[in-house]
Amino acid sequence: MAVAHVSMPGITGTNLEFADYSFYSNLSDNELMQLAIERSLSDAQSSGPGSQNSNNPAALNMPASPCQAPPSHRCPQQQLEPTACPANPPRETINPKGVCSVSHFVTGSGKRMVAYRRYDGTMQVAPEPEEELEPIVKAILDDDVGTVRLLVKQPGCNLLTPNKDGWIPLHEAAYCGQDQCIKILLRAQPGMVNQRTLERKTALMLAVTMEHLACVERLLENGADPDIANVEKETPLYKACEKENPAIVAMLLNYGASVNKNCIQGWTALHETVCRNNVEICEILVKAGAKVNMANMYGITPIFVAAQSGRVDALRMLLKNGADLNSQAADGATALYEACKNGHEDIVEFLLSQNADANKPGKTGLMPIHIAAQRGNDGNVIGCTYKNARETNIVAMLIPATSKARVRRAGISPLHLAAERNRNDILEVLIEAGFDVNATLSEGHSMMYEDRRSSALYFAVMNNNIDATTMLLEAGANPNLDTFNPLLVALRQGCIQTVTLLVQYGANVNAYIPTHPTTFPAAVMFCLKYLTLLKYLMDNGCDALSCFNCDYGSNPHPPIKTRRNVRYDLDETTEKTCVQFCEVISTETYSHWAGPIIDVLLDYVGHVKLCARLIEHLDSYHEWRCIKEKSMPPRPLMQLCRLKIRKLVGINRLKKICKLPVPPRLIKFLNHQEREREF
Repeated sequence: MAVAHVSMPGITGTNLEFADYSFYSNLSDNELMQLAIERSLSDAQSSGPGSQNSNNPAALNMPASPCQAPPSHRCPQQQLEPTACPANPPRETINPKGVCSVSHFVTGSGKRMVAYRRYDGTMQVAPEPEEELEPIVKAILDDDVGTVRLLVKQPGCNLLTPNKDGWIPLHEAAYCGQDQCIKILLRAQPGMVNQRTLERKTALMLAVTMEHLACVERLLENGADPDIANVEKETPLYKACEKENPAIVAMLLNYGASVNKNCIQGWTALHETVCRNNVEICEILVKAGAKVNMANMYGITPIFVAAQSGRVDALRMLLKNGADLNSQAADGATALYEACKNGHEDIVEFLLSQNADANKPGKTGLMPIHIAAQRGNDGNVIGCTYKNARETNIVAMLIPATSKARVRRAGISPLHLAAERNRNDILEVLIEAGFDVNATLSEGHSMMYEDRRSSALYFAVMNNNIDATTMLLEAGANPNLDTFNPLLVALRQGCIQTVTLLVQYGANVNAYIPTHPTTFPAAVMFCLKYLTLLKYLMDNGCDALSCFNCDYGSNPHPPIKTRRNVRYDLDETTEKTCVQFCEVISTETYSHWAGPIIDVLLDYVGHVKLCARLIEHLDSYHEWRCIKEKSMPPRPLMQLCRLKIRKLVGINRLKKICKLPVPPRLIKFLNHQEREREF
């Protein structure tokens, strides 16, 4: 804390810090204020023309500011961090010279601060200097009507002088609810009733915002225009609806406020009132001529707002007054569409009871049932059970009102969206309602996915949703509709349960990928790391013989070209050749598994000749020599017989052979179960 020094008779000016401070701290508030005034006068005299500081005792003993105190009168800490004297207001003002930027901010306690950043990089923060209040403004804030009346009569009182925010005394009176002050001010200067602040707010707008009914009435009586809007084109009527004050709304309408004037986004007072579900004000506005079908800049009508925000009471009132139930916004959405989107079950039920059209799609082509099917979270999310049940009920209500022919023309089924979002409960409801489980995406919708998926089953398998996959397959879903077979997705994920389900319901174990041609089934390529899955596919009819067909045979093979994220050259003239099994198994990923993979495949083929590359792999490990010998002719007669029987009987009939009077040992032999293998 800085030490103040005061001249005292009989005391020298040296080493008087503690004595001076003791005297200074014992002064009363009035004495301190008088001392500050004397000091201020002495500073002014010492800095004036012709004055000399050496002849002024006050100048010798009282520094102009703590930072300007003589060095001998400062302690070391004060020299480093000069602070203002607590009993010597006002504090030192910041000199803005040399400042490169100024920023204003508000502290957590609401105190306004200003930061000055200088060219040398230093920053100084201080309280923002408060604007000095005019006497008449101070009188208004103090509700001193008598002083206001006296000041208005003074010749030098200018009622039109604005402050830094463009506020005049009339604005202050309206904001503070001083209706008597408003009366006095308007009597003295009636033409300022509609003057605006920098934010283009009139005194009427401020009074409505603060809900000062008496002030609103006083201003309207004195000619305030109720239709003057602020910078966002919000009128006082709009603000009154926002504040849900029916008395002010009625008063503004009685004084001629325009009921259908819209804000900068086309929002009217009725829109705002409907959003707040205030039926009383809605009825006041409608009786005053509010248009119930007036749309904002996005084509949104009040009934759309009611459905979007779940305001059933306001919705009933609008329909009773002739609102268009099936009006569409700019994006084609209807009130029913928006209610489904936001999960308002009661709104959906009411709209359907009023015969709302459930078959009107938006511009995206989706209908209300699509939006309801894709909405919500999967069942694993905590706390969403009630929400999911509510949305399932919405779908159930929409099903009778939805045309399945219109759904087919949409190019996407709600089954797709339910499966994509893991909505098993909705998926079950839709299946029970008879929606086609084999409906495919239109080309436009399919192209939105890189893998060109088309069936609902693909979505379920991609999400590894076993329950949804089971429901779809049991309902008759075809597992072979997609370009990229769902079985390949399940194999890539390594989910044996999904693979088993798909194969049991007829998935093609010999599926190929048109965009990546191979000489062997693509299913083999996706399960080379999972020998159990590979054996399961072979047991169910996967073509093992194609894995041993090689264009090079016993001749030397060309080196493998590894391409990582490289496109084919545009001037490439040769056609893209099919990838062979020996090329895939020779990659770094699978080469160390080559022996066991070939061993499994040999159990499902007869006489084959290994190509040079496969022999090279088997020769690379001593333990794989027996696998190479296994491939050499002649193959055992029992193996050849087994292959012949399996081919003649067929895989499907072979699965049912256990029901025939055949020895169990023969059944195990035909199913390659005569000995257990460990992988």
